[in-house]
Amino acid sequence: MNTLRTLRPLASRFQPCTLPKTIRQFSATSSKSYEYILVSEPKPGVGQVTLNRPKALNALCTPLITELNQALDEFNTSDSVSVILLTGSEKAFAAGADIKEMAPLTFSEAYKTSFIESWSQLTSRVKKPIIAAVSGHALGGGCELAMMADILYCTEQANFGQPEIKLGTVPGAGGSQRLTRAIGKSRAMELILTGKSFSGADAARWGLAARAFSDHAALMEGALKTAETIAGNSRVAVIAAKEVVNKSQDLPLRDGVEYERRVFHSLFGSKDQKVGMQAFAEKKKPEWTHE
Repeated sequence: MNTLRTLRPLASRFQPCTLPKTIRQFSATSSKSYEYILVSEPKPGVGQVTLNRPKALNALCTPLITELNQALDEFNTSDSVSVILLTGSEKAFAAGADIKEMAPLTFSEAYKTSFIESWSQLTSRVKKPIIAAVSGHALGGGCELAMMADILYCTEQANFGQPEIKLGTVPGAGGSQRLTRAIGKSRAMELILTGKSFSGADAARWGLAARAFSDHAALMEGALKTAETIAGNSRVAVIAAKEVVNKSQDLPLRDGVEYERRVFHSLFGSKDQKVGMQAFAEKKKPEWTHE
């Protein structure tokens, strides 16, 4: 698919983001209201955030990112949520960053205001696992947002890409870094320099996505099933597991193994480690305390 031809009709649908004026959805964990996202708890222990700018194909703008940060913070501190599912619509996970918001910016404006720096908060402060369920378009910022998740699921027909080169710029929210780490330098370089898109089937084959599903219904069913499985484990252990896996991306092997061992040792101070090992010895299902 020609990415530039794809971007033009997408961009024409983008509506300017404004600050919330009407209540669209209440969080299951708070009284906060949101304009550009929907928040729910579809399964025990699972918090779901759904991007909700349908007229703009979920194009990412600063007010949406602000709301997304708020919702993730809520779920991150919630006593009822162990894992977070992030998704969009069947047609678009997120078609990109809102070009109408970016186009008029000057260098000094973008630099002084640290434009899109708040996107980094999406994963840097969230200790609980995030599963991205991607259907339809995930271009530019949408692709970057999907790659920020801990587990990426998609449909086989999902449309990924970093087409910023066709707009006279480069990825700005980690696309060049995360894509390269996931699929290798040569392939990432080709995609970023040409702006070509790639399918969900490609994403799974290259290791960017954990799994690709046949359609949107299967995607959501599979993502929720995985989320439920994770939510059925000790929350303390799940947070620790996410931490040690992420450290593998930052540390040399020897340092990473030593870090992992320290976290492993520390879990012997948790109640859930005692609960889990005793339940295993007694051939019972553990009843986690999450302590």
